[in-house]
Amino acid sequence: MASVPTVRLNNGVEIPQLGFGVFQIPPDDTVEATRVALEVGYRHIDTAEMYGNEKEVGRAVRESGVDRSEVFVTSKLNNGFHARDDALKAFDQTLRDLDFDYLDLFLVHWPLPGIDVDYVETWKAMEEIYASGRCRAIGVSNFQPHHLRRLFAESEVRPAVNQIEVHPYLTQDDVRAFGADHQIATEAWSPIAQGKVLDDPAVVRVAERVGRTPAQVVLRWHVQRGDIVFPKSVTRSRVEENFALFDFSLDDDAMGDLSALNRDERIGPDPDEFNYIP
Repeated sequence: MASVPTVRLNNGVEIPQLGFGVFQIPPDDTVEATRVALEVGYRHIDTAEMYGNEKEVGRAVRESGVDRSEVFVTSKLNNGFHARDDALKAFDQTLRDLDFDYLDLFLVHWPLPGIDVDYVETWKAMEEIYASGRCRAIGVSNFQPHHLRRLFAESEVRPAVNQIEVHPYLTQDDVRAFGADHQIATEAWSPIAQGKVLDDPAVVRVAERVGRTPAQVVLRWHVQRGDIVFPKSVTRSRVEENFALFDFSLDDDAMGDLSALNRDERIGPDPDEFNYIP
């Protein structure tokens, strides 16, 4: 089985380019799903406070037999905890729920531009968390270039990662290019658009041409573009299928065919308008 490459973040930390996502996996199913992913070979797990399954992710890692140092675990600050003191307490709770001494990556989940607490204040709390040594890297999620420019101007630590919605119907070329220009890695959530792109005739044609499944060719498209991806599934066969991305490649024509599908179509909300607090 081909090994998963890593991406070097701007502080030197290495993150596996392929991970396993637990968004929308119920807590009762998360331990088993994560355990299977670790058995298959995943060494990168992406969760969030908002998902409600951090405890189960931590339990799966501890019970897996895989050394904690070999598993890269990401979580994200919940939207109701953007004030400094709340953010610090929320991070402490994440560590307690995971039952870990440290976290590999912690993200601000959404910029929430319409709430009273400014995301720059939130980011400064993230800098404190990073300085404590209990988190190996910090980053953001769903931030646009104008959000990032404010962080650059008003804070010290540059985000290591920006986790954004990316798939062939929403290629996000401008946001990705901005990240690349400023040493911010792009992580792609909803990388197959919750399955919507898999029946697209262009995707099917590429899959038939290379003898792979539509999901594999879309995930491979991400990998070759440099995105970090973490597809989700609770079905072992699909978990294995999604892992088998590194023993084939797409040629320039195939990459172009998939990129040409862009229609700026979001599955999730617009980060400039989303202010949901659970």
